[in-house]
Amino acid sequence: MNTASISPEPVEVALADDAKIIALVGLAHSSSHFSHLILPLMFPVFIKAFGLSYSALGFVMSVFFFISGVGQACSGFVVDKIGARPVMYASLVFLGAGCFWAASAEGYQDLIIVAILLGLGNCAFHPMDYTILNQRVSVKRIGYAYSAHGLTGNLGWAVAPVFMVGITQMSKWQTAYVCAGFVYLVILALLLLYRDSILTQPHVKPKTNEEGVHTSILKLPMVWWCFSFFFFSTMTLAVVQNYSVIILQSLYTVSLQSATMTLTSYMLCAAAGMLSGGFVAAKWPTQSDQVVAVCMAIGALLMALCASTWLSGPWAMVALAATGFALGIGGPSRDMMIRKATPKGATGRVYGVVYSGLDAGFAIAPTLFGYFMDHTWFSGVLLCSALTLMVSVFFAFAVGRQEIKTS
Repeated sequence: MNTASISPEPVEVALADDAKIIALVGLAHSSSHFSHLILPLMFPVFIKAFGLSYSALGFVMSVFFFISGVGQACSGFVVDKIGARPVMYASLVFLGAGCFWAASAEGYQDLIIVAILLGLGNCAFHPMDYTILNQRVSVKRIGYAYSAHGLTGNLGWAVAPVFMVGITQMSKWQTAYVCAGFVYLVILALLLLYRDSILTQPHVKPKTNEEGVHTSILKLPMVWWCFSFFFFSTMTLAVVQNYSVIILQSLYTVSLQSATMTLTSYMLCAAAGMLSGGFVAAKWPTQSDQVVAVCMAIGALLMALCASTWLSGPWAMVALAATGFALGIGGPSRDMMIRKATPKGATGRVYGVVYSGLDAGFAIAPTLFGYFMDHTWFSGVLLCSALTLMVSVFFAFAVGRQEIKTS
């Protein structure tokens, strides 16, 4: 194979080769997002089968995101050291093992073990995905690659309820987990078959620093600006995923079916936004921080309108779905913004630390805003979500200013 195609800087390659790489990475990414929901979807079943409370099951997800967050920050260093491909294989093995363990679970202790296995499997996808994309996809298509990456992640979320609940209704919940485990094995087999397409070059640490890059990535202010951006922007998504259905029912007296369809619409609109956002990122690659800031600000305004109760029920549902579209458009530009902030040869480490902010947001937001929910401060939850988006706007501009100073 052409070794130039795995250089740290992407080269111009054929469209078919780019498409194959993007598709393989997208498939792996969708399996990561799929893993986020395969435990929560079975919570009602676990309550009946094992006599567990929602708080106990909530702790299971805290374990999942804690393991994933810490693992994500660490896995980036491993990806840079040995390459993305072996880490991706190990991740899929952990995810498959978690599913098979869940299929034989007999109590709470087993669910904790499943959460640990799934967290270990989920943690490395962002550093290894972006390492592959940044090294293997040609520069002129990198924006579209980021768009497809985000889109496939949302599709993973969308497929999980249909897959897990559908199989459970046709058979039993244990069968659903066995089938999920085999899905991960099939994906692993495909990646083994097309292993040349996901090969990356490990980063060889130079004897002396090049281009002023710090010895420790953790000392770069840019990394922590990006981490903070992910932490605050993800808290909004966590609120939507966990509480939007209850909030819409309580504030606007809409039916459960309508509220659930709004959540589905949010995810689909976010996916459509990411698809459109690929063209935006390709057209304005140097203004990525500004694109992100504008999209986050629009999303915050729409979320605040939902919190105000000035809108009727149907218009509130439209506004919430439109929030997903606005945030989706900013997704590829967000990834472009982080790419510009990443020192040469440090993709895995930077993306690992930065994207651990996503796991931190998912871990903290449900508990934090759960206190508001317990006190029926439903408007307050949406308003705080809007405020966290505005905080993420500040960090997006901070990243942009740091780029200017260091350019």
